[in-house]
Order: sequence, then C-alpha cells, then structure tokens
Amino acid sequence: MMQLNIKNETSRLRAVVLGTAVNNGPTPTIKEAYDPKSLEHIAAGTYPIEKDMAVEMLAFQAVLQKYDVEVYRPVIIENYNQIFARDIGFVIDDVFVKSNILPDRERELDAIAYVIEQLAPLKVLRPPQEVHIEGGDVMLWNDHIFIGTYKGRDYKDYITARTNMAGVNYIRSLFPDKIVKEFDLVKSKLEARDNALHLDCCFQPVGKNKGIIYKRGFREEADYLYLVDLFGEENLFHIERNEMYHMFSNVFSIDENVVVSERNFTRLNNWLREKGFTVEEIPYAEIAKQEGLLRCSTLPLIRE
Repeated sequence: MMQLNIKNETSRLRAVVLGTAVNNGPTPTIKEAYDPKSLEHIAAGTYPIEKDMAVEMLAFQAVLQKYDVEVYRPVIIENYNQIFARDIGFVIDDVFVKSNILPDRERELDAIAYVIEQLAPLKVLRPPQEVHIEGGDVMLWNDHIFIGTYKGRDYKDYITARTNMAGVNYIRSLFPDKIVKEFDLVKSKLEARDNALHLDCCFQPVGKNKGIIYKRGFREEADYLYLVDLFGEENLFHIERNEMYHMFSNVFSIDENVVVSERNFTRLNNWLREKGFTVEEIPYAEIAKQEGLLRCSTLPLIRE
C-alpha cells in the first residue's frame, strides 16, 4: 500500500505522477481546442509537435530523478493527450480525489489506474456528478486549501471554467478543520492573456513563505489582497500580463529550496536565486502553448 501525504506545495517531494507526451495524437482542430491559448497556436500553425514536447518532458523527468523522486508515468493511450496529469486528480493529506473532468478526458484516469490500485480504497474518492473540480485549481498551504473557481452566472458557457462552487463546498465538507478559501478567477474563451484557466495560472507558493502572483487574474481585488496579507507584499513576485500568458506562476517545487522552472523565465529565475532557491531550468516552452506548464504536468503523491 502506498501512503499518500501532501500538505503543501513545497515540502520535499518523494513520489509524483508525471504526464506523458508520447503518442500525443494529431494537432487538434479549432473546434476541438479546450482553451484560448491552444486555439491561438492551432490557428497560427505553431501548435507544438509530439517530438518536441516529449523531449521537454524527458528533461523534467531527469530533474525529478536527480533528486531521487519516484516518478510514475501514465500508461500510453494511442493518439491521446496525456500531458496534464494535474487535471485528473489531486491529493489532500492522505486522500486521493478523482476529478470530474471534461468527459472526453476520462481515459486519462484509467491510464493511472495502476497507481490508484496501490492506495487504500477508502482513501480514493470520486465527487458527486454536480461537483466540478480540477487539480490545477486546488492548492494546499498547510492549514489552508486555496481553490480557484468562477462565480459568474455564465459559468456553464465557459469551457475554461473548471471548478464550480459545488467543488469548493465539497472540499469544505471533506476537510472541516482546514481553512478553505476560494478565489474568483478571470476567464476568457478567446484571449489567453486574460484567461486564468486554473488558480496555478495566476498564483503559486514557493519555499516556506513566498509566492508568485498575477493581480489581474483575480476578479475580486479582495481575493488578491487576501494572499498579499497572508504572504506579505515583500514575499510575492508580481508577474505581468505577458508573463502570466507564458505561465510564469506554473513552476514546480521539488523541495522548499528547489524549484523547477522554464529556462526562458529570466526575470523570475533571477528573483528565485536572489531569494536563495536552487533553480533547475529546463525547456518547456512548447508544452506551454497548450496553456499548461510544469505544475500542470505533475500529480504529487508523497511529500515529506
């Protein structure tokens, strides 16, 4: 039996599911695009190809293995995008929650069944049908659980709105002792620079008390200020609209002082080093074209 343990985003990582870009399938049509950034690249003929994305994911795997992290990969499904493992499930404490994802992504969960089978059955939960929640919107910070959502009345019109208030309340009911704080995110179907697909597109903690944040990703200033109060203005790295678009807040922590980042994120990487972090830089710009980056590609199982 595997003993799950995730209490925050930055403690020493021991086991993780890393998605795969192998047998990723053909470039989707404009109609098939799930998000405005993919749409933009499909239309421009710059959508990433499998060969380039597979190389990027191997670089990520190599860094994880360098730090002795046990890396699980999904079973390959032919012609199918399985890069973003974060969407399909998440761990809180010692509980694995399966996401109610977009229906045509259900097979991605089947591809990690061999991992889920190693868990105690009572520790694996599937929310009721009306609950929409994806791992990119769920962020643990010790006694806090941060959850990205969209409170607009037009929620159902947005394929980019992935977590509803029923999802927030479901997590509240499961973890009554935690402070569950939801954040109302800005969504756009057509402009990727104004679309916070998940909470990790506009915020992520690093280290013990720092974070990366994009103020305009929050529909309510009060939500942004909540994080400023919690972390302290001086501990937050503020990113700009274009940096949000390139997914600057979607780095990934292997430890409290080790962050995996995209090699082109010069401004961020310099700041992290100034703050005493070891920055493992890898190429990930092709995968970024699908509106997901390093955190999106991982599903952490065990942190110390």
